[in-house]
Amino acid sequence: MKTENNPKIMKILNEYAGGHRHLITIGRVLAAVSAFMGLVPFYDLWKIIRVAVKGEDLSEIPKIAWQAVLITVGALLVYIAALFCTHIAAFRVQANMRSRLMRRIITLPLGVFDEDGTGKIRRTVNESTAATETFIAHNLPDKAVAAATPVGLLILLAAFNWKLGLICLIPAVIGFVFMMSIMGNDMKEKMAEYQNALDTMSSEATEYVRGIPVVKVFGQSVFSFRRFKEAIDGFGKWATDYTLMLRFPMTMFMTSINAVFAFLVAGAYALSKGGVTPELILDVMYYIIVTPLLTVTLTKIAYSGEQEMIVADALKRMDSILEITPLKDTSSSEHPKDNSVELVNVGYKYKDAADYAVKDLNLKIGSGEHIALVGPSGGGKTTTAELIARFFDVTEGKITFGGADIRHIPQDELMRNVSFVFQDSRLLKTSILENVRLSNPDASEEEVMKALETAQCMDIIEKMPDGIHTVIGEKGTYLSGGEGQRIAIARAVLKNAPIIILDEATAFADPDNETKVQAAFSELAKGKTVIMIAHRLSTVVNSDCIYVLKEGSICEHGTHSELMEQNGLYRQMFDEYNRSVNWKVGA
Repeated sequence: MKTENNPKIMKILNEYAGGHRHLITIGRVLAAVSAFMGLVPFYDLWKIIRVAVKGEDLSEIPKIAWQAVLITVGALLVYIAALFCTHIAAFRVQANMRSRLMRRIITLPLGVFDEDGTGKIRRTVNESTAATETFIAHNLPDKAVAAATPVGLLILLAAFNWKLGLICLIPAVIGFVFMMSIMGNDMKEKMAEYQNALDTMSSEATEYVRGIPVVKVFGQSVFSFRRFKEAIDGFGKWATDYTLMLRFPMTMFMTSINAVFAFLVAGAYALSKGGVTPELILDVMYYIIVTPLLTVTLTKIAYSGEQEMIVADALKRMDSILEITPLKDTSSSEHPKDNSVELVNVGYKYKDAADYAVKDLNLKIGSGEHIALVGPSGGGKTTTAELIARFFDVTEGKITFGGADIRHIPQDELMRNVSFVFQDSRLLKTSILENVRLSNPDASEEEVMKALETAQCMDIIEKMPDGIHTVIGEKGTYLSGGEGQRIAIARAVLKNAPIIILDEATAFADPDNETKVQAAFSELAKGKTVIMIAHRLSTVVNSDCIYVLKEGSICEHGTHSELMEQNGLYRQMFDEYNRSVNWKVGA
């Protein structure tokens, strides 16, 4: 459903509306009917003015007035019915859009959320669908009113004094010309730039908020988050340039549509050269009352056109998610024979990247073996671990579990075989029990308690007001980074997957927590195949094999003692690590 190949927005929205699409049509028709009904009281008003000016039977005025009131109320009720129809359809469209997006999102590689940012994806799901809801529920009936009102106005303007009617249309035509200049192709591009700027700010704001603890600890200012500041500055510059670009046409548009009275006065003066008659006075008074409708109508048309461009851009952003290729499910189903992992000529290139993040990776991890991935930042350690967990599919080569290509292992089975403990584990705002149960929703409370005990979490549970039923983040109950990490390890223990991936899992732990985290790892790793990413090299010296990654390739591998004897990059890194550990204030 590509919007660039299908410019008819309504066709796309009707597809999402399904059986409710007819409510959109009914709503638009009712809105047009209400617009025509709303013009009838202006005719009644003309009749009242005529009676007053010409001194006719004044007893008719109350009847005409009550007729105008009743029709006005009727028009309002019809418009409410129109909104009722469009709102029901709009909510259905928004619900279907979000359901479709979420169904697609859960099939996407987990690495997509690192590449595109969760803030950007969340904004597309929430705000792009909300834009369509606003468009259907409010702008479509307003557009129907805006389309019907000029037709009725033309009849009213021409019915009484066609000369004054044409004079009233002159500023409307001038304003329409300026409005069309605003709504050109440049406007569509600018609207896309506006949404891109908001997406960037949303994504960078999310990352900034996550990094607030680091900012506060080290006393840094907002300028330490350069990308976030650049996003704000970029949006500010864009908004200023955009405003200056629209300043002249928008000023002329607003001036024109609000200049109807000036044209009307000039026209009345010109027509009065032949003498002022009661009919001319009646017509001028009538046109003074009715012409503001023209201004309101043109303004609605202007804003509805802008909203339509916003919706078109929103649909394109939704397409950008729907078009992401999900992980492929294959008809051939393979099953691992054991817990071994092997990478064969593996290469991976991120989206839009010029170079490979990892290339020509060949390593074999035996069942139950503990290996470590170390190396300089940007060397490809985390990318390698994410490829093993199938956050992405490899660009080249293959990865196998127990001899089975992970691309041919059913997704559910693959997820059961791998546990991933992240550097910054996320805990949900729910109870500790439910946080741990995420890895095994069917686990009993006793099984969760056993997992917590294995993960060295009992000191955390004991100080909680409601034990494992304590809700994290509520009533001032929070966990430190190391405590949260142990809860995340309890998840992995409960899952009991045969392959464990640890990505800098002790990065945020203080010395006391690190000791407990390491003890938890020891329990978690028993009988498992473990792949550990670490910068604290003291945590990997006992690994069965250490792989040193540099610029996406393995430059060294072996045990700690073997690598120390090679006197290469690992030896250099280990010596630097020891110097940093032994550094003292004033030394």
